[in-house]
Amino acid sequence: MQETVAVQQPGRQVPAGLLYSLRVVVVAQAVALLVAASLAGQAVQTGGALIESHVMAGLVVHLVALVQIVLAVLVWRPGRGAGWPALASVALFVVGLAQHVTWLWLGAHLPNGLALCGLITAVLVWAWSPRAARRR
Repeated sequence: MQETVAVQQPGRQVPAGLLYSLRVVVVAQAVALLVAASLAGQAVQTGGALIESHVMAGLVVHLVALVQIVLAVLVWRPGRGAGWPALASVALFVVGLAQHVTWLWLGAHLPNGLALCGLITAVLVWAWSPRAARRR
């Protein structure tokens, strides 16, 4: 009976610099979403006093989402990493845009915010897992 041994080949991983950059941006995105959500809660409690800060935090979320899309696509295509984080990053951007459109309709705005939190959590857990460094 022959035993097979998996040999780890150098260069069979996603480039470390690219993956590290994506990890930093995903953490920044999670922090920006946390700040935006916190400001939303404070704006409700103070009668709208912090609504402009909430909107500005939302704009930061959009800007970081654009950078995240670029890095996730680079990890996916040239880096040969997983492709779903790139799609999730696009979804984060689109749902974030929907947040700006639905700001008057809390029935849509709140579920969109929860979708943003779920998406960023999934990408954040993946980005810091050992699976993120593996090539397809």
